[in-house]
Amino acid sequence: MKTGKRNSLTDVAGLRVGHAQDAALKSGATVVTGDAPFVASCHVMGGAPGTRETDLLAPDKTVQAVDALVISGGSAFGLDACSGVADGLAAMGRGFRLASALVPIVPGAILFDLLNGGDKTWSENPYRALGRAALEGAQDDFALGSVGAGTGAVCAMQKGGLGSASFVLECGVTVAALVVANPVGSATTPAGHFWAAPFEMEGEFGGKGPDPRGGLCFAPVSLKMQAMAAGIAAGANTTPCIVATDATLDKAQCHRLAVAAHDGIARAVVPAHTPHDGDIVFALSTGERAVGEDVLAQIGAAAAHCVARALARGVYEATPAPGDVLRTWRQDQS
Repeated sequence: MKTGKRNSLTDVAGLRVGHAQDAALKSGATVVTGDAPFVASCHVMGGAPGTRETDLLAPDKTVQAVDALVISGGSAFGLDACSGVADGLAAMGRGFRLASALVPIVPGAILFDLLNGGDKTWSENPYRALGRAALEGAQDDFALGSVGAGTGAVCAMQKGGLGSASFVLECGVTVAALVVANPVGSATTPAGHFWAAPFEMEGEFGGKGPDPRGGLCFAPVSLKMQAMAAGIAAGANTTPCIVATDATLDKAQCHRLAVAAHDGIARAVVPAHTPHDGDIVFALSTGERAVGEDVLAQIGAAAAHCVARALARGVYEATPAPGDVLRTWRQDQS
């Protein structure tokens, strides 16, 4: 396997990604949309998810394709980013049509970033506007790190962020992931080696390599939880992911892809899928390449690797900002 041209989600042709963020708020939203509606499903493995419209993504539910997926900061307030995206899609004439009615279906997930040092004393929920701005700014090339939904993300030992990664399989199928790293657990060993290091491609997150020591069964005391001690509660974290492929998959196959991709979180975070995380993977198919059953396992394996790499890239690409509760990985390595 090799990485795609951009090493990002938009290596899957027809997809675009948009970010919007507020520096004072230390939060933002990220939208994935496409030239055409795409098939999607999802799977949750965290104990404290925050989601919208995800029930419709089950294989037995009516809606077969959606126009956008959203990841937002803001905890429950951030679900309103989906409303802003729905407004924008309606203005574009996109959505689920039933007779004369047009209803944009916008599934989304949020992460908890309310205790990250940003100014959260808003008088009007800012996430609807952030969602629409992210949709309107969606494009092929997009930034990583402290942008969009990753603006205020925090891991156990350092600042988190938004990352992306891709693979092109030998059969020509593209698989990619977009991840926001905001977990309870740590993305690195105590010595600063990424847990995802064995899967790194071409030094994409620093090239430090795996930690050579053994006995790394438990992560150190979480600096994140110390910094947010007054707010330790269920729902205070989350690693939301979107994986995509141009292989032609139905909703049931997208669901299976989402299940497989969760392995990437477990490879990149210790501990993963805790009671206080809302870990969710959305899986989408643009349906450009027909594939046989023998390729489905390869797509799932590649998606898990992409999730692990994307998560580490999000942490690696994070940048410092005034008021941060934790330092970035690069600051700790300097």
